[in-house]
Amino acid sequence: MLTLRTLLVTSALTLTVASAQAKDVIRVAGNFDMEHSSSLALIKFEKELERLSNGEIDVNIFPAQQLGGAAENVQAVKIGAVELMWVGTAYLTRTVPELEIIGLPFQFPDRKAAFDIVDGPVGAALDKAMAAEGLTSMGYMELGFRNLTNNIRPITTVDDIKGLKIRLQPNETHLATFRALGANPVAMDVKELYSAMEQGVIDGQENPFAIINVAGYAEVQKYISNTGHFFDFISVVSNKKWFDSLEPNTKEIVREAMTIAIDYQRGLAAEQDSLGLNTLIQKGMTYTEVSPELASDLREKTANVATETKKRLDPDLVTLLDSEVSKLGM
Repeated sequence: MLTLRTLLVTSALTLTVASAQAKDVIRVAGNFDMEHSSSLALIKFEKELERLSNGEIDVNIFPAQQLGGAAENVQAVKIGAVELMWVGTAYLTRTVPELEIIGLPFQFPDRKAAFDIVDGPVGAALDKAMAAEGLTSMGYMELGFRNLTNNIRPITTVDDIKGLKIRLQPNETHLATFRALGANPVAMDVKELYSAMEQGVIDGQENPFAIINVAGYAEVQKYISNTGHFFDFISVVSNKKWFDSLEPNTKEIVREAMTIAIDYQRGLAAEQDSLGLNTLIQKGMTYTEVSPELASDLREKTANVATETKKRLDPDLVTLLDSEVSKLGM
């Protein structure tokens, strides 16, 4: 039996397929709310691409889970039902495990270091891994440093995390990190998160301040801390077969428009993140600053997670990462 969501998705895709017969149309799926920096960047991509193509290419954007949750978007792009998506990189790790190399706990001291890594040789190696799975990487936006919220108690020590049922993205490194902290992590698609917190099915979640704000989680969560345990990316990815079929000039302008959009998003994301926490406090969340002692304890408790993750990955990729990190003095 078809679900309502399936019917809606089928209808949306049917309409855009019909339009595509008359004009080149790129369908782009995402699960971020419309006011999030990444969604605003996709609108910029749309405008830039239509400008660069002299109106010959249309972009149809489906944000806010209109074509399903993040996991469904990944599958839709893999099979070519949708040309492009923007999605939290963690959702791609079960398809491309190599991406776990940029999702280690407390890996990056700041956003500049994070982007130095993904915009360099490590990012190029990850692009090849994605291509092997039928995906073409268009670049990385910022999702940002992830911070912990919950409904049980303020987080002042590692012991305060023990026993909390925390929703995480379906990423093995992320799950292992919270197991190491004594929590009960639950992999859950973002489309189920709000209702799970509202109903008390889970105690909390972790996301960048901007996401916590625009998703309305202050309505169903009490406590927030600046744990900053992961720096997360948004991958912009296309179906490789589709992208490879484009004319060379079309490929060039698609990439040019996306580069402009990604640069725009990175700047906007930093602004939204800095404003996000203040807004959440104004909405009534109780903020607890992470002390130097707690930060040190969190790093110590999770240190072995990075070691174990690297053991699962291609040794050449690990060597490359370590080399690039060394060059940055991290």
